[in-house]
Formats: sequence, structure tokens, C-alpha cells
Amino acid sequence: MKYSIRYLEAMALSKGVVEDDDKKQEAFVFPKFVLMGHRGFGMNMLQSPDEKMKFIKENSLLSFNVAADFPIDFIEFDVQVTRDGCPVIFHDIFMFTQEQGVITGNRVTAMALDEFLSYGPQKDGTNVKPMFRQTKNGRIFEWRVEKDDTLCTLEDAFLKVNQSVGFNIELKFDDNTVYGQEELRLTLDNILKVLNDHAKNRPIIFSSFHPDAARLIRNLQRNYPVFFLTNGGCEIYKDVRRNSLDEAIKLCKDSGLQGIVSEVKPILRTPNAITRVRDSRLSLLSYGQLNNVVEVIYLQYLMGVEGVIVDMVKDISEAIANIIVRNKEDCEDDDRQKMFGEEKKKLKISKDEINFLTKFVPKLLQQ
Repeated sequence: MKYSIRYLEAMALSKGVVEDDDKKQEAFVFPKFVLMGHRGFGMNMLQSPDEKMKFIKENSLLSFNVAADFPIDFIEFDVQVTRDGCPVIFHDIFMFTQEQGVITGNRVTAMALDEFLSYGPQKDGTNVKPMFRQTKNGRIFEWRVEKDDTLCTLEDAFLKVNQSVGFNIELKFDDNTVYGQEELRLTLDNILKVLNDHAKNRPIIFSSFHPDAARLIRNLQRNYPVFFLTNGGCEIYKDVRRNSLDEAIKLCKDSGLQGIVSEVKPILRTPNAITRVRDSRLSLLSYGQLNNVVEVIYLQYLMGVEGVIVDMVKDISEAIANIIVRNKEDCEDDDRQKMFGEEKKKLKISKDEINFLTKFVPKLLQQ
């Protein structure tokens, strides 16, 4: 999707100041329903029989630019900082390879930049350190995809990814590590330096599962909205701030954050949470595998979710670009229509279809 000057102005003008108990909180509203590509063109699930999940190397320049060719608004990716202070784009906390038949792992943040970039395919066509990935249950898979690419830095992304697409920069930290304030600050300062040098007019939001990192990045800058990531209780953590949508709302209000990115299941299970998010002057996005089901995205749009992060970028973006949702109230009120996209050919969803969706989704939640 190409960003017009009008759209960029809308992004800027969507920020406002809300007074709440003598504490200023900047509100942020997306000018339209937004679509974000997860790790670019979609995450890799190496254990999946679905070849679409092993098509293009996730979090790569190739994945980002392929995604940018479709009508999406943002790409989402994970940023960590190497031992020598360089922000790199990689999801997993550990990098695995095979040496003399033995699988070995190394923490990404413990590596210098040169060592990090030495993994996987190289620009000269070699692949001395083939990449492997460990799943949550401990299984190891070789990182084989149809279209591979080299690893990259955050600076690479700013310089080499189509300027038309925004960045949702997830600040990645290890769930099993306790970080001190100065360690967090140093990491975030290194990331902000890259933005200060290269961001220009690109739309950017920050997001993080780490409550203190989200709070700190908000305190360190005011140019970019900050969203708190939560799975809404799908997993339970020692830090209670991570365990529910209500805790996420509280954290955002206390820290002056602009919104929440929630796993989609808690939103569908407790739709009243959307009202609580709105009443708190916060934006709401969602992520999760259910966002690869077009009907689930339709329903979230109707419920008031402001955007979704998806893996099936091609399928979902093409579907959304051709949809008008029209319900009975719309038809009776001057025939107004709710639009996802701006294409001339549109699909319509009837009231009966909406009723079907509300019955269809609970079955998905049981899977």
C-alpha cells in the first residue's frame, strides 16, 4: 500500500492529549482499519505441513518487501540488540546451528554483530552455519524455507524496505531473564539511535510484552505510539501485568501508553473488553493464528478492533481490500457503508452472515 501525504497527515493528527486525574495521556487512533504482516510476509512454522508457513524466511528483507507489495499498512518484526550494541531483527532468543553433527545454541544478545550475521545464507551464496529453530516443546527443526534470505539489522530495514509500509517494532526480551533498568535503557537507546538516524516519515509504532520496556520506551520518546503486547491470559506469567486484558489496560493507563496488542482469543471470548479498552482511550490490535481466518477478521472489525497482525498476508490482504461490511443499521441510515479498503470492487456481508460468524468463531476457539 502506498502512503499518500493525506494518510501520513492522518497518522500524525490521530494523536491527541487526554486529561485523566491530572495525568496527561496521549490517545492514538488509527485513521482506518489496519493490516500488519507478521514478521513480514508471515512467520515460519517449520514443523507445519502447510507449505505457506515455510515459504519466505521470516524477519528478512525479502519477506518485508514481498509483504509491502500487498495492500498492507505495517510490517511487524522483532528487534534485539547484540553484545556490541547493534539492533538486529530476529524473533528467537537463541540461535541454533549444527557443528560436526551436534546442535549448538547461542543467545542472540550475547553475540557480536559479525557473529550474528554469519548464521544462515550469506550474500556470496555460502551457508557455513545452517540455522535451526527450537520450538516451545524443545523439538529442533532445520530452518528450511522455499525462499531463504540473509539475516538483517534494523538499519538495513530502514534503508532497504519499501518506504510505503509502516513498521511495528516489537522490543524483544527474554521471558526468563530479569533485566535491570540500566540494561533496558541501554538496549532501547541503541534502538532509538537507529530511528533518529533513519526513520524519516515512515509510520512507526513500538510494542512489547515486557511491561517495563514498554513503559521506558514511552518515557524516552514521544514521537511514536507505544503498545503493550499481551496474550490476555492464554499463558500465565509471574508478572501479573501480563496475565489479562484488564491488567494490560491498567498498565497502559498508568504508563501513558497508546494501545494494546492482544492475542485474538481473549478478545473473542470476552468482547466486552473492547468497550473497556475504548473507554480507557486506548487503541486495540490483535495477533494470533486465528487471524489467518478471514471470517475472524471480519468479526473483529465489526466488534471494533482497529487492526490485525496476520501471517497469510496475500490471502488476508486481498480479502480485506474487497470488503464492505453492511448491516441493517447501515442500510437504514442513509445507506452508509463501513469500508476496509479503497478498491472499487467490494464484497458485502449481510446480517445473516454476521449472525453466522458469531456462531462460527466459538467453534474455532475450542481448537
